[in-house]
Amino acid sequence: VQLQASGGGLVQAGGSLRLSCAASGRTFSLYPMGWFRQAPGKEREFVSGINWSGDSTSYADSVKGRFTISRDNAKNTMYLQMNSLKPEDTAIYYCARGDRWSTGLSPAEYNYWGQGTLVTVSS
Repeated sequence: VQLQASGGGLVQAGGSLRLSCAASGRTFSLYPMGWFRQAPGKEREFVSGINWSGDSTSYADSVKGRFTISRDNAKNTMYLQMNSLKPEDTAIYYCARGDRWSTGLSPAEYNYWGQGTLVTVSS
């Protein structure tokens, strides 16, 4: 499988961006999916996860209430709507696939990451 994130860019603090993750193959709907990010000089961190059907989600405390994860299994695509962006949200954002039989709601359940997209939030 290939995971390709897109939608990153430069935005002012308080602005919004919508990231997309397009997956190849025919098994997208079977797997939980998630978003991670890595800021310069920092370790990669879990941002959000969604189960295979899209009816269960989880978020890092730092983005809760501002970010919304969703998926469209018919389009093999996952999304991350990011509102009220802050400079500390600046990072490379990666989409990831979780273990098939997991919920996708915990960062430990992820074992495959795709290419990232850069999000820069200016103050």
